[in-house]
Amino acid sequence: MTSRNIKVSKQKSKIPKISVRNPEKPSYVVDHSTLRRFSQKNIIFERVMWDSSWRGYKKMYDEKVLDIVTRGKHGYSRVDFALAYASWIIHDAFEGGFSWTKIKTYKISIDTVGIDWTKTRYEVDAPNKMSTYIKRAANLFGASLVGICKLNRDWLYADVDIPNKFENAIVMAVEMDADGIAASPAVPAAAATGVGYSKMAFILAGMGEFIRNLGYEAIQCGNDTALSIPLAIDAGLGELGRNGLLITPQYGPRVRVCKIFTDLPMEHDNPVEFGVKQFCKKCKLCAKYCETGAISMADEPSFEVVCRSNNPGALKWYVDVERCYLFWCENGTDCSTCIKVCPYNVASAGKANLSSEEI
Repeated sequence: MTSRNIKVSKQKSKIPKISVRNPEKPSYVVDHSTLRRFSQKNIIFERVMWDSSWRGYKKMYDEKVLDIVTRGKHGYSRVDFALAYASWIIHDAFEGGFSWTKIKTYKISIDTVGIDWTKTRYEVDAPNKMSTYIKRAANLFGASLVGICKLNRDWLYADVDIPNKFENAIVMAVEMDADGIAASPAVPAAAATGVGYSKMAFILAGMGEFIRNLGYEAIQCGNDTALSIPLAIDAGLGELGRNGLLITPQYGPRVRVCKIFTDLPMEHDNPVEFGVKQFCKKCKLCAKYCETGAISMADEPSFEVVCRSNNPGALKWYVDVERCYLFWCENGTDCSTCIKVCPYNVASAGKANLSSEEI
């Protein structure tokens, strides 16, 4: 399957104008009579291993990679795949990135640097000031965006049990390389994604240890433990888009999201609104350019799910992630085209990769 060529244009009138507001409540709409905590076993990557009822069962998306390399297609070379696989190394090899307890090190400590800061608790008399410290630390470790919210336990996975003392969530977004994403669905986009995840592991490790060194506890999470996107919306990082992804004012959907749950007292951020739902109703570019038709073309969002890996109870455009995964298997790697073509990404990247007639 060949990728479609998306023409370049500098028609600024087609780029969304972003004016951020801070409402008291998040912009999503949920039906609490049907909303349930999502079961991790229904994540598409989990279903590959157990759900024999669909075509992706036991189908790995790297099965065709060696054959794809031999075809000599631009963006799918041995060099491209070597870079993409390397980009995940910190995420996959560094277990400390997703620790729930103090990370063990193998360096031998000497007496002058062997202080165990976790033994005493730093008294937080000004939660707003602590929030400033936390955000500065997150930026230092490499987070592009950071927000803080109360942990809404509706977003925890159904099989996860976290003590009630973990009341707060620190949600961080990591910008992905614009040039890499622009190559989607070719392999350089997968490298941009992998680097995003590896950066997440480093950021989480640094932030978790910072919190523990203040005498508090931290649960470091990537895609695991809880749904990242609604938490990011709660923390004021952005809104939900037609493509099922977080849309941020600064980078559009070109981010990866991670979070930390903690008992550290902090001031919470307000959600943001900047017209994403209204824009997505008319735009539909992500749906138009999706290689497999996984994204809805409907004018209005709905509560109707389209596959088992959707979590019911939210008003949105549900994405058929089964189709999405099956395209990955044909492509030999993941796909970011719905990020690439999003006008919010174009606005943030400073590059218009859309034709003037698209919207």
